[in-house]
Amino acid sequence: MSTTLVAALGGAAGGVTLVGIVVSLVKCCLLSYKSSSKTSETNSSDLSQQELQGARGLTLQELNVATRNFSNINLIGNGIFGEVYKGLLPNMIVAIKRRSSAPCPEFIQEVHYLSSIRHRNIVSLFGYCQEKDLQMLIYEYIPNGSVSAHLCDASKASMQKLEFKHRLSIAHGTAKGLRHLHSLNPPLVHKNFKTSNVLVDEDFIPKVADAGIRGLLDRIDGDGPSSQMAKDDPFLDPEVMESRRFSEKSDVYSFGVFLLELLTGREARFEQSVIDWAENFQESSNISTLVDQRMGSSFTSESMRELLQLIVLCVNPFSERRPSMNYVEMEIDRIREKEMTLTTIMGEGTTTVILGSQLFSTSKQRL
Repeated sequence: MSTTLVAALGGAAGGVTLVGIVVSLVKCCLLSYKSSSKTSETNSSDLSQQELQGARGLTLQELNVATRNFSNINLIGNGIFGEVYKGLLPNMIVAIKRRSSAPCPEFIQEVHYLSSIRHRNIVSLFGYCQEKDLQMLIYEYIPNGSVSAHLCDASKASMQKLEFKHRLSIAHGTAKGLRHLHSLNPPLVHKNFKTSNVLVDEDFIPKVADAGIRGLLDRIDGDGPSSQMAKDDPFLDPEVMESRRFSEKSDVYSFGVFLLELLTGREARFEQSVIDWAENFQESSNISTLVDQRMGSSFTSESMRELLQLIVLCVNPFSERRPSMNYVEMEIDRIREKEMTLTTIMGEGTTTVILGSQLFSTSKQRL
């Protein structure tokens, strides 16, 4: 056999070997990927990759362990979806909303959509469970409760420490959350926005809770919006009671009522006169009768009046005359920046407020 032929055969054999190695590597990668995917799908307690993979299905057994069989000690609230429990999963603390309902595929479809919504100012939906005629939603746990509780609960004194400019920061973050919902395609209307659905973390960053829950219930229960509406709800757009239709502008109305509560420190459901006052607001109106007295004089009249004017636009009885959330968010940001500048220059107010865990004196709840 000639030297040339030997060399050719040797080269061919080497090529075949190289191809075999490449094929083997590709197969190994594919098997590794499939194994990883399978592990990810079956390990329902692994929530570390939620932002990439969406809502994860958890078992009832896992949630029973997380909540000590849904002990009353872990019950932290009640909303339109049902009872809310604090739970401890292997790698995070969660809030679990639970209700009785027959299983349906629409529930899981809706949950996967809602879990895809990620924003700094929106409470993230991590997982779900649908077993034994129970439906559950698993959210990130926000440690410091709702703005409503800090405003109106006598046991919480944190809002007494918040100046006007800090309340503006809360309003701005909340507006950004709602604006993000409205910027989705198609827009997601909250339909149940209220002060009790604005939660705050340790740094007092606001997060909008229950986004899309009322819509989810309407779709999977098939009862329509009227079943979830209360005529005496001050956050409910008056036009919705007539048309039975929610819109971005109905969220704007609700946000206007939220601003009123944030500004006055009073619950609108007990203070209908507050909304009436705002609807009849004039430049000559005496704002001292409306503003939360706990803020003292730590604000400028100019910025306060500008915010009141914005509130009046939001709670206009006619939806077409209300601004968009995009405009509302930008206007609050402008007023906040202006107030920060003016109070720094003029020396109004105090600088003793510390946003963060030191602001709160509430004890941690046992799991």
